[in-house]
This record gives sequence, C-alpha cells and structure tokens, in this order.
Amino acid sequence: MTRPEVVVFDLGKVLVDFDYSIASRQIARRGKMAAVEVQHFIDHSPLLRRYETGAINREQFYQEVCRVTGYAGDLDAFSRSFADIFTPIEPMIALHARLREQRLPTFIFSNTNDLAVAHIRQNFPFFGHFDAYVLSYEHGAMKPDAKLYEVVERVTNKRGEHIAYLDDRLENARAGMARGWQVVHHQTATASIAALRNLGLPV
Repeated sequence: MTRPEVVVFDLGKVLVDFDYSIASRQIARRGKMAAVEVQHFIDHSPLLRRYETGAINREQFYQEVCRVTGYAGDLDAFSRSFADIFTPIEPMIALHARLREQRLPTFIFSNTNDLAVAHIRQNFPFFGHFDAYVLSYEHGAMKPDAKLYEVVERVTNKRGEHIAYLDDRLENARAGMARGWQVVHHQTATASIAALRNLGLPV
C-alpha cells in the first residue's frame, strides 16, 4: 500500500460541526416564519444549493431569504446570524496540526458558501493553515460531482492512492474511492485517526 502524499479534509462535520437550527432561530426572531419553517426552507429549498455552487451571490441569497421568511435585518446582521453556527471538532483539528508538523501538505475540500468560509476564517485560526482550498461556490459544482474532484487533483498535483481523503458523507467518500483515492469515511475522530495511521501517516 502506498503512503499518501497529501491529506484532503472535508470541512463540515469533519473539522467543524454545524447546526443550521441556530441560524433558523436567529432568522425567525426577525422574520414572519417560525424557526421550524425557516429550517425546512433552508433544508429543502434549492436556494442553498444555488448559493453553494456560486449560481447566486451573497446579496442575492440574502434577498431571497428575506422575501420568503420576512426577515427584517440588514445584510450584516443576516450574515452573522446565518454563519455563526459552527463549533470546532478539537481532536480533528489537533490531528491536522500533527500532519502539518510533519510537513505533510493538507487541503480543504468542501461544499460551502462564502459566508461560512469568511466566518470560519475569522474565528478558527486552524483554517488558515492549509496549502489550498477547493470550495464548491468557487467552482460551480458540489460534491460528489466529478468536476470538483478533478479540481482537487489539479490543485494538489496528485492522483489516485497518493491522496488521502476524509469525508463524513458516504456518497462523497465513494466518489473519491472511484478515483482511486485512499478514503476515510469519517464517523469519529478516534476511528479516522486510526485509519490514517493504518495508511502509514504520522498521526
């Protein structure tokens, strides 16, 4: 088995946890919908997907949320309410730090949006310590679309078993496996650390 030369991390549920119900409650406080209805809208409307594939920008996303929910705050208030939903997963952040200490290149590969990235960059210092970032909204595609995996291979300059990849969503993990990547389907920090160790990585 080849030892991977780079490690690619999903972001949400791997390095940071998130809870959109926090945003739903904040939006509901200044709107005309109950929090549960806002949550349903976020979860089931195609709007978030459009935002996270770059089809619409932050201002357009905000305006549509206002239109549907009656949200009355300005864009700055909305941005804080929508993005402040993350908590760090400390054992995984510590894992990343150990890889960096060994000078192993690391990358972020995430379905996300610019509001989330701006918030995480500002509030979680670990986020600044990756070699590069492949973010769905910057490339017009979301995992498990093969287009985005091709971007990872270009950015890392690696292919196949030279890439170790951690993702909590099985469909995304399988798309990496289909390209020959050495994939860890992340469920717990303990299991993922053990899996990377089994790949020969210094964790």
